[in-house]
Formats: sequence, structure tokens, C-alpha cells
Amino acid sequence: MTRLSVEMLAADVPEPITSAGHAQLGIAVLAGIAVIVLLITKYKLHAFLALTIGSLALGAFAGAPLDKAISSFSAGLGSTVAGVGVLIALGAILGKMLADSGGADQIVDTILAKAKGRTMPWAMVLIASVIGLPLFFEVGVVLLIPVVLIVAKRGNFSLMRIGIPALAGLSVMHGLVPPHPGPLVAIDALSANLGVTLALGVLVAIPTVVIAGPLFAKYADRWVDAQVPDRMIPQRASEDLEKRPGFGPTLFTILLPVVLMLGRALVEIAIDDPENGVQRVFNVIGSPMMALLVSVLVGIFTLGMPAGFSKDRISQLVEKGLAPIAGMLLIVGAGGGFKQTLIDSGVGQMIMDISKDWSIPTLLLGWLIAVAIRLATGSATVATISAAGLVAPLAADLSTTHAALLVLAIGAGSIFFSHVNDAGFWLVKEYFGLSVGQTIKTWSVMETIISVVAGGLVLLLSLVI
Repeated sequence: MTRLSVEMLAADVPEPITSAGHAQLGIAVLAGIAVIVLLITKYKLHAFLALTIGSLALGAFAGAPLDKAISSFSAGLGSTVAGVGVLIALGAILGKMLADSGGADQIVDTILAKAKGRTMPWAMVLIASVIGLPLFFEVGVVLLIPVVLIVAKRGNFSLMRIGIPALAGLSVMHGLVPPHPGPLVAIDALSANLGVTLALGVLVAIPTVVIAGPLFAKYADRWVDAQVPDRMIPQRASEDLEKRPGFGPTLFTILLPVVLMLGRALVEIAIDDPENGVQRVFNVIGSPMMALLVSVLVGIFTLGMPAGFSKDRISQLVEKGLAPIAGMLLIVGAGGGFKQTLIDSGVGQMIMDISKDWSIPTLLLGWLIAVAIRLATGSATVATISAAGLVAPLAADLSTTHAALLVLAIGAGSIFFSHVNDAGFWLVKEYFGLSVGQTIKTWSVMETIISVVAGGLVLLLSLVI
């Protein structure tokens, strides 16, 4: 290696902002996370502010100068938003267009028309998984749970037999499959291949959602006899529309970004020549930003125009779609700032040094860290971002497939046992009219099943690929 190459490599490794030893850094990590947990759980502070203060507390406990801690946090926030902010925005626009145009209702009605009796739980899994691809979890819940309630009420179905599969489909997509924010941030932090992660994520998601959805729903129905709360059944989103987009065009629009990103991954594997013209084209159209941008533009013609939307209404729809994600962008960005503060303080290097003597696999370590942060903060996104930052140095020597599996292991851990410090817990409780105990027996157990099954499948895949 030439002297120039050595200097370039050295320049890529940031100088730690503190000279603290492993013990002090370990205490600093625990203190920083404890501050975040305390602020979110006890004082109900917004996660953005909690992550910001926790990052500064981490730097202070690690003995870092305040100005350098601030610079690390700001740099991490900026790079994270730059990496995934546009993707989150485009996903929000596509989700809003899907909901307001009646496209989501069209898919729901078409599938439900084909499903009868025992096949209904499986139909709900399919609906939630397809609809959940471009939607954030909270948006998906708001969109799908009213449909669940309507189906259960009109068809005289058990609420748990219909609701649990729908929630499982949404949750699995949220934790394991990009372009959801958690997996995207982990992919960016671990420098994983998006196409490979997407393909493996779908592979893990299918058996996971089957076990945690229709199969677990049988037991949840025995444990909790929940009745449909009439007060929570709203008007359908598309009732004020004269017409709505067809099933085929809507499904095409939803799946388009996934197809483009998978296409890029397959072409890279098949050709493996960065200078090849075909591969260069797919590298462009299959990039996450371009895939989502193309889908949004296609959605204007396949969703907006068939619904009779004018240019002004489409413009207003985009604006309304962006408004709700401001808080999420700030949380994701602050999580990136916390991650960068961890790295710049030398915590990542500390974990890499200590873990050399451990027999615990990297994938299991990533899952366990995500579980711990999820239980403490209640946020799957915060758990994913923080865990990815902590294990990022361990991903440097992993193969492409194992780096993708590490993303999925962290994503699986971030879903573990949602409880009272998770906004999703209360959302499900209120929509289904459940008590806290009933919500834990159904929703919380379902989340744990998803986490354990997906984590186990990821470890299994690591042994065979």
C-alpha cells in the first residue's frame, strides 16, 4: 500500500473527541441512554429533545469538550437526514396519495370480495403487507384499523382473528422491509446493500407474519374476547370520491419502488460491472430516492388523476402528506446525531475491542442491543438507530449478505414487546377498545413473537448463506 493510500485511510477514521477509557465510555453510554429513557418515559419529553439532551449527556460523561460533542451531534443529524430524509418524505407523499385517492380502499375491497370465512385472516395479512409497504406504521394503523373494524362488524368476525393479522403485517413491514425509516437508517449506518437487505427482509418477513398473524390470532382470540367499538368506526376515506383508481394500477404503483430496487440488486449480481451500461441505468432507477420519486410521479397518473384530482388538489395532497413527518424526521435526525456522538466518543471502537473476546455472534449482539433500547424507550426507530450506531464498527468486516442480515437482526430486536412507553401500544388499545391488560396479551405478545421469530430466522439464514 502506498503512503498516499495509508494517509487517505487514516483520514477516513475520525479522531475520538475524548481520551476516556473503556470503563468511563461504558458508564457514559449507560448514562446517555438512561437520560433519554428518563426524559421520554417519566417526563414525557419529545424524543427529538430527549435524544439531543442524551447525546450531550453522553459526551459530557465521556469527558468530551462540549463544542466537540455539539459538532458530532450536528454532523450526525445532518448526514442522517441527508441520507434518508428525502426517502421518508417521498414515502409519506406516496402513502397520502394512496389513502386520499381511494386506492387503498380499492385494494381492500377487491381482496375482501374474494375472501370468505377462514380465509379472512389471511386476506387481512395480505392487505396489511401490501398497503404497509409504502406507509409508516402509524399511518398504516390509522388507514387499516377502521377497515378491520368494518369487516369484523359487518361480517360478524372475531376482532382478534381479523385485527392481529393486520397489525402483524404492518409491524413486520415496518421493522424489516425498506423503505421504512428504521431499516433505511440501519442500512445507511452499516453501509449495507439496500437491494440485498430488501430481498432478505421479504424472505424473513413472510414466515414471520404467518406465525405472528393468522396462527397467533387463534390464541389471542381465546385469551381476549374483544367486541368492535362502534365509536371507532369512521367514514371510509373514499366515500366523497366520484371514482377511484383500479386495483391493477394501484397495486402496480405500490410495488413499483420495491421492484425497481430489487431489479437493481439482481442486475448488480448478474453483471457485476460498474461500467456496464445496463447496470449503470439500473443503479440510477433502482436507487431508493429515484425508485420512490418515480413511484410518486407514476402515482399522480395512476392514483390522483383517476380519482379526479385537479393539479391544485394534488399539490395540496403533497403538502398535507409532508406535514405529519416533520416530527419523525427530527427524531430520525437526532437519533443519527446520537449515533455519531457514540462513534466519535470512541464507543464503537470500544465495543469492537471488547467483543473480540466474546463468543456471542455479531447478529445476536445487534438484536440484544436493539431489544434493550426498545424496552427502555418504547421507540422502534430510536432502538434501530442507536443499536446500528453501536454495532457499526463490527459490520466493517462482514460480507454483503451478513451486513444485510445485521440490519434485519437490529430491526427484529427493535420490535420486541411494545408496552406502555410506546405510542403504538396506546393507538392499538384505543382503536380496539381494549384494556391495558388485554393489549399486553394481544398486541405486546404479537410484537414479541415477531421479534423472536424474525431474529431466529436471521440467525438461521446466517448459517446457510
